[in-house]
Amino acid sequence: MNTNLHHLLGAYVLGGLDPADAAAFEAHLQDCGACRKELAVMEKVPMLLDALPVPDAVALTSVPGGSGEAGAGLPARLFDELSRRRRMVRRRWAALAGAVAAACLAVGLAVGPLLVRPPQPDATYSVASGGGLQVNIDMARKTWGTELAVSGSSLPADGTLSLWVRDRAGGEDRACAWTATPSGKVKVTGATPIQLGSISSVELRDGAQHPVAVITVP
Repeated sequence: MNTNLHHLLGAYVLGGLDPADAAAFEAHLQDCGACRKELAVMEKVPMLLDALPVPDAVALTSVPGGSGEAGAGLPARLFDELSRRRRMVRRRWAALAGAVAAACLAVGLAVGPLLVRPPQPDATYSVASGGGLQVNIDMARKTWGTELAVSGSSLPADGTLSLWVRDRAGGEDRACAWTATPSGKVKVTGATPIQLGSISSVELRDGAQHPVAVITVP
């Protein structure tokens, strides 16, 4: 049994004492306030050791000079060194987390515009007149037919306007209708069950169903 009981503190905290030495040291604690105070501090050591690689943890418990016996300043030195290494680990993880966050942000900035970019139309047509009237239509294929995004300017400023789609067999379908705006501008979306490949023309009509603009689809 090791009779230098104070110096059993480090091994006691790390669970390295045999039952006889452990019992002797616990009896010593009853009468030694200094050991009890140091033990309260050293109770954190196992947790700190868990944060280190095994070779580092073992190296910290070795005594300089290789004497194989615990030195007088081991507990305090051990705790200070473990605390220092724990802080280093935390700083490394913080730096790594920051680098990963920055990389994710950079990827997000590069990919973000692609993710929010609206789908491109399958076909785009436009018509203009000498009076300033202009109509643009983007057509997108859908499983149920065709979606039409309409924008225009210098259109009739009153009444109800409508967009009609004619197919190659001579049939027609009203894709959308809207109340004319005083500014003569419009931006609406319409839909027709006629497939894009079957559309022969698109007509913009006024409230009296007179053609205002006609777009021929080749």
